[in-house]
Parts: sequence; C-alpha cells; structure tokens
Amino acid sequence: MEAAIDRIMQTYDLLANRTAAASEEAREKVTTYINTLMEAGERDPHRLTVCGLTYLRQLDGSVDPVKAGYTGL
Repeated sequence: MEAAIDRIMQTYDLLANRTAAASEEAREKVTTYINTLMEAGERDPHRLTVCGLTYLRQLDGSVDPVKAGYTGL
C-alpha cells in the first residue's frame, strides 16, 4: 500500500506545484481513500495508483473542464 501511495504522490506532485502543507493534506486524503479500496478487496498496486490519482484530480477540480479553464470556444 505504501508503494502505491508514494507513486501516487510522486506523480501528483509532477502535475502541479503545491505547497508542502497542501501535499501533506493530499497524502492524508489519498491514504484514507486507498485504505477504503483495500478494505473493499482491491489489491492490485497499479489499479490502486490509478484510482488514487483519479481521486486527487477530482478533489482539486482538474478533471472538471470548466474548473480547468476550458470554455468550449
């Protein structure tokens, strides 16, 4: 699990420049989320990594095209 969380955070930190406090908060949230997935039976570290990255991107709004700046023009 720790390997998946480390990989998630390394990749997520490459996507945007965040403060250390914001990065630590993201790590806490994704750790809780990954624990939930593992309790539900998911064990594949690659799938956990993808799910964790998707979860963090949803939290910060980068998946939402409007929040990401897309206007449709």
